[in-house]
Amino acid sequence: MTPEDIVVTPTGARFRGRRFPCTVGRGGIVAEKREGDGGTPVGVHRIVGMLWRPDRMARPADWAVPIRPGDLWCDDPRHEDYNLMVRAPFPASAEVLRRADPLYDLVILTDWNWPQAEAGRGSAIFLHRWRRPGFPTEGCVAFAPAHLRWIAGRIGFETRLVVRAAG
Repeated sequence: MTPEDIVVTPTGARFRGRRFPCTVGRGGIVAEKREGDGGTPVGVHRIVGMLWRPDRMARPADWAVPIRPGDLWCDDPRHEDYNLMVRAPFPASAEVLRRADPLYDLVILTDWNWPQAEAGRGSAIFLHRWRRPGFPTEGCVAFAPAHLRWIAGRIGFETRLVVRAAG
């Protein structure tokens, strides 16, 4: 591990000498990630992108890509664009990225099951804001909004998300 890594354990996250409360998937931290299990996968995951809502916040990093109306994330394991950003209209199941709530106002993308996604291994693992402290995600890692913005302003493509199991 390096100081550039965001290290997540069941009790929180460490990055650049600071500790942050965070939440993980409703299925906990899992060694064998499966579609729909709600687990956050153990491992070392590269940061591969950042998305943000320009109508709601300033650009968090010069390499962040704006979330536009019609941006979606394909979550259909049977579709060829599974686990990729796509545009509406889209014929398969996909999650709306430009949400009415602020959950995805800032999204940090990892390389979990990307870019060549395997059906059954689970869709994207994002870093995003939490709904509220302690409320689990569907497998992503979630932070308080101010902490997520602080992290986003200090990461780069050398940053990795290191998820450790309990114990």
